Amino acid sequence: MELGGRVALVTGAGRRVGRAIAVGVGARGARVAVHYHGSADGARETADEIQRAGGEARLFQADLSDADAPARLVGDVAAAFGALDVLVNSAAVMRRTPVGAVSVGEWDAMFALNLRAPFFAAQAAAQRMGGRGGAIVNIADLAAFETWPGYVPHGITKAGVVQMTRALAHALAPAVRVNAVAPGAVLLPDDWDAAAAARLTATTPLRRLGTPSDVVEAVLYLLGAEYVTGETIVVDGGRHVRR
Repeated sequence: MELGGRVALVTGAGRRVGRAIAVGVGARGARVAVHYHGSADGARETADEIQRAGGEARLFQADLSDADAPARLVGDVAAAFGALDVLVNSAAVMRRTPVGAVSVGEWDAMFALNLRAPFFAAQAAAQRMGGRGGAIVNIADLAAFETWPGYVPHGITKAGVVQMTRALAHALAPAVRVNAVAPGAVLLPDDWDAAAAARLTATTPLRRLGTPSDVVEAVLYLLGAEYVTGETIVVDGGRHVRR
């Protein structure tokens, strides 16, 4: 679907899946606000890719774990572009935190970025989405639906993202549609090795790992699906239906 000059804010767009989403919406004609925290070089590369594809991109830095930052970021984007039509909440952290070793600080940091930030970004964005109809896509995770002993706080935050998506879809209708994408093994953590990738491939019904483009296609579908709201599309090669 074409985004025809609409303004899209993609958080966490300096690296990994967030970067792919920003480039994807820019290639479809969106004017993209590329948010980053520490990945300044990656954000500039994202913006360069969007511009090479003929799109428009501007960079916005913010630490979304700061309680006031999500609303401030949304306000800055709307002021810079004069509008805001699309929000993709992609910024998140995934840390291995086995039960028994989780600290209060780790818990609070994950909840601040993974759950609190997208909620307050969505709240601020909904107030600025105009008559063309707004769309919010939250990036959840397969961990929202499975139990991963080494990533319990992370999974709880992503389950919260799924419920937040449902609740906001109800609360913000009909002016704003809210959906989510829950990727599975699309981009592995940086510290995983080839053996771990092989195990995941062997236990995935479609017998391959995913790619960022698989997530991008789901996001683009949800941005264009005008009669879909409150849904979470699981993009995991069928892992959630395996025995």
